[in-house]
Amino acid sequence: MRSWEPPRGWRRITTLDAHAAGEPLRIVTGGIDPIPGTTVLDQRRYAREHLDGLRKAIVFEPRGHADMYGAIPTAPVTPDGDLGVLFFHNEGWSTMCGHGIIALTTALLETGERVGDVVRYDAPPGRVTARATRDGGRVREVAFENVPSFAVALDQSVAVEGLGTVRYDLAFGGAFYAFVDADALGVPLDAGGFRRCIDVGMRIKRAVTASCEVRHPDSPDSADLSFLYGTILTGRSHGPGADSRNVCVFAEGELDRSPTGTGVSARVAIERARGRLRDGASFTVESIIGTRFRGRAIRPATVGPYDAVVPEVAGSAWTVGRSELWIAPDDPLPEGFVLR
Repeated sequence: MRSWEPPRGWRRITTLDAHAAGEPLRIVTGGIDPIPGTTVLDQRRYAREHLDGLRKAIVFEPRGHADMYGAIPTAPVTPDGDLGVLFFHNEGWSTMCGHGIIALTTALLETGERVGDVVRYDAPPGRVTARATRDGGRVREVAFENVPSFAVALDQSVAVEGLGTVRYDLAFGGAFYAFVDADALGVPLDAGGFRRCIDVGMRIKRAVTASCEVRHPDSPDSADLSFLYGTILTGRSHGPGADSRNVCVFAEGELDRSPTGTGVSARVAIERARGRLRDGASFTVESIIGTRFRGRAIRPATVGPYDAVVPEVAGSAWTVGRSELWIAPDDPLPEGFVLR
């Protein structure tokens, strides 16, 4: 096929695409200017104000889809950092993304964009260190040491429209989640029930947001870290070798195909707070499609008044391609759209 170059005036965005445990990640490798900011939270604030049209163009239809997830590698903001990173989705700009760290590290190392087996990321909530295990040129697994994670409150109750009183645990693993027992609600955690998971998850997210102040001690501004990112429905594993199943509903009704790396981090904090997971022990979590991440508690930590833990989450990702997105100046849908 004869190569073709878009005319002058068209916007061109190059991407590298991957998935971790089935959850997509579209990595922006070119087409945007360096993002200013002395911290990654500063960069995230800038992106929210100035790059939201770009976010929509990348993740929305017709170039993406309602459940697309994206990442922009940025310049590090610490002396020993290798990269900064901003993550985004159909609702806006997230604070951290565990599947994204696994997929981003895999894709950058396998394509030669980065060298070495350790990548120190400056992320909005703090330092995240990823370590790759290789087999020749293939990255077989990435384990990342996440920011300190903690259980905020256990066995809380909230009235949810159409569901009655729902009990939940609130925890932070790079983002805040409400954890709910799916069996207690009669919600099946399998691919056939994904629409029900989205409906129930969003109802719970809205109810908890309305009834509970979510506050991170180190960043109390709701525009930064202090907001409820999603609901995680938990249940029994569907296969041998896993301890539980996580189905995460986040942003504007996105459903994570992976077990959710930040969600596994928060789950480690909950299991440890309940005395069911000792330091160093691993905890394996399935996704809605049966893919798995492995979490463990590395060491204790403290975040404000909370007894916290530094978790490690491990999983595998696959690089699936490169692409170049074009936006013509006369395109009537330059920022795309979403049909859910």
